[in-house]
Amino acid sequence: METGVAIIGLGIMGTRMLGSLTASDAFSPIAAWDPSEAARAAAATAFPDLEIASDAASAIATPGVDVVYIACPPAAHVEYAVMAADAGKAIYCEKPLAVDLAEAEQLVDLVASRGLVNAVNFPFGAARSVDFIEAQLARGALGDIVGVDLRLHFVPWPRAWQQDATWLSERAEGGFLREVGSHFIFLTEKLFGSAALVESSVTYPDDNTSCETHFSAQLDCSGIPVSLTGTSFGVGPDIVEFVIWGSERSIKLDNWAEVSIASGGGWDVQEIFGPDPRRENNTRFFGDLAALLTGRPSSVASFAEALSVQRIVEAVLE
Repeated sequence: METGVAIIGLGIMGTRMLGSLTASDAFSPIAAWDPSEAARAAAATAFPDLEIASDAASAIATPGVDVVYIACPPAAHVEYAVMAADAGKAIYCEKPLAVDLAEAEQLVDLVASRGLVNAVNFPFGAARSVDFIEAQLARGALGDIVGVDLRLHFVPWPRAWQQDATWLSERAEGGFLREVGSHFIFLTEKLFGSAALVESSVTYPDDNTSCETHFSAQLDCSGIPVSLTGTSFGVGPDIVEFVIWGSERSIKLDNWAEVSIASGGGWDVQEIFGPDPRRENNTRFFGDLAALLTGRPSSVASFAEALSVQRIVEAVLE
């Protein structure tokens, strides 16, 4: 039996998720809503079987809905998550949980107190590339872990496919540390345990509105130093590079999915995916989400894990 999903927010992420859910064997999009009339009309045309609700509450209350996926900008996450919680639905939310940390903490307490299934869209929880890295770490193939580096660079920011999401360029809700760096902080804590912020710096434009142009941070994971840097300026290719440095071998995750290993020379790319890595990861993620909803073991990120990531991100941005 397919699990019914209501989607709140029909921007880039909501529309992408609609496509993925439509192709899924385990989930079915039942209803959706967005405050934008144009977004609602576009979704109705692209997905004619989808119920376009008159408001968020109606979408959540649509018969057959089991899970509410929240894909709107972060400032509204708590409002719709509480609405879903009051309806007794499982909640699947984009990150961050909230703009305000205190509100995020209250949301985590709320879903825990009500025993509601909760999940956050950190796809590294179920990615094949991460399984490969975990297996290398588990068998000691890298030797002693001596450090971890994350390097980000984006021109432009937001990325070309996100230009309509103008809030991503603004300090209040957006920025590339929240949008991209958070995924790798989640991955760091998944691989090495709880991280503590040691020091950080951030540079903003003078307009008091735009998001960061530079950040750097040093974390500590049980003695493992983790260095994070990000920039958005100049010209050149986007860079999303995560490296685990080991005393025997090192491993690199490039552009979200490409894994390479170095044993003293250059990087050797590992062939770990079939012809369509995105589809493969989506299938794995939805399988893991289905497991979570039925009480089986799952590696999908929880609200509590997302809160841990958010605490680090917001501390850097302060």
